[in-house]
Amino acid sequence: MNAPAVPRLGYAPWGEDLAELTTAGRAAEEAGADTLWASELHRSATVTAAALACATTTARIGTAVALAFVRSPMTCALELLDVDELSDGRAVLGLGTGVRRLNEDWHGATFDHPAQRLRETVDCVRTFIARCADGDPFEAGGPLVPMRVRGYRRPLPRRTRVPLHLAAAGPLMCRLAGEIADGWIGHELGSPAHLRDTVLPALRTGLDRAERRPEELEVVASACVSVHPDPAEALRRAAGNVGFYASVRTYEPLFAAHGLSEPQRRVMEEFRRPGARAGGLATAVDPAMTRALTLCGTRDQVAELLTGYAGIADSIKLTTPVHGLTDHEIRESQAHVVDLIRELRP
Repeated sequence: MNAPAVPRLGYAPWGEDLAELTTAGRAAEEAGADTLWASELHRSATVTAAALACATTTARIGTAVALAFVRSPMTCALELLDVDELSDGRAVLGLGTGVRRLNEDWHGATFDHPAQRLRETVDCVRTFIARCADGDPFEAGGPLVPMRVRGYRRPLPRRTRVPLHLAAAGPLMCRLAGEIADGWIGHELGSPAHLRDTVLPALRTGLDRAERRPEELEVVASACVSVHPDPAEALRRAAGNVGFYASVRTYEPLFAAHGLSEPQRRVMEEFRRPGARAGGLATAVDPAMTRALTLCGTRDQVAELLTGYAGIADSIKLTTPVHGLTDHEIRESQAHVVDLIRELRP
């Protein structure tokens, strides 16, 4: 087929173990992925990024996302500098807040005033990277995230500024990304229309507030992509990821923006049933939700859907569905997506 015009494509590789994950990362790099993204749910984002850095040679290595509040800003900066060294200057730090329950119940981390806390965290990470090699004392952050460094020197950081992207879904965080970040990373559930009509205006407000130009911010859309010769099977496989996020109240505005509040409510009711698991809610998902929030279908159909991001995103982070699927199904889906990247490479 004739490949349609699409933005640059990145990929978040999956693997049952790190060996399989890095093999998938190399395959995606060879297929033409411009960035390999490491998530933080079943693995540490920074350790996964380090493994990918050692296994690849050309693609950028990013975290999408590392949780900003579960590690200190200094630890975050040190891990970023290590990944940047391992990758020979290819690192991108993607930071996100996560949701309150994840921070407080799973990690024992503080989640108050997340926007201001994230702003101060970014200042600490950036200041540390810029100043850690000169040996002079410095301060950064603010009352929520203070950093005061004395008597410290890290020799020979590769770069004194490493790209720092922020993941954001709501308008407040999108404005913050436009104001202070090198890039914005979208949620894996979304649509070109939502990016164009809701996200981009908020990003522009932040850019204007900081008197920055649009080209100073990389717009990284995200898309859960399910490719299969049978469109019905592609739809079925993507439904589990939709159900996983629909069970989280924090994402109510995202579903509401797509006119899906009632279908989400039904998923949340199912999740409250005894024994229900967030990863096993595919059967409770209305197919309209999956069609609206993921890219699923045959290879040609998904390639066409990706063109919807042309002109509004600089790149797209592709993920494959995993929730409620067998390892065999995930591997097959991953192979289809890597083939799609190869077919659409410039």
